Amino acid sequence: MTVVVREDALDFSALTDREREVLLLLATGEQNRWLARRLGIAERTVRAHTASIVRKLGIKSRFEAAIVSHLYADDIRGACG
Repeated sequence: MTVVVREDALDFSALTDREREVLLLLATGEQNRWLARRLGIAERTVRAHTASIVRKLGIKSRFEAAIVSHLYADDIRGACG
């Protein structure tokens, strides 16, 4: 499988602070349940944030979001809104 992400489409500043937190944790590969516990929020909220991240970044899946998070972690951390 090849994942193609257009770097010019990745506007991390469009994400909320919480969405950036979720995005950074997606790189761990952990399930939503673990992410929810780690963040102190509901699993449903993690799914909502993930869907919003995918939409805002113009990517196709949670898997791609995890890859983006891994590759661009420093940029994500630096995109304070």
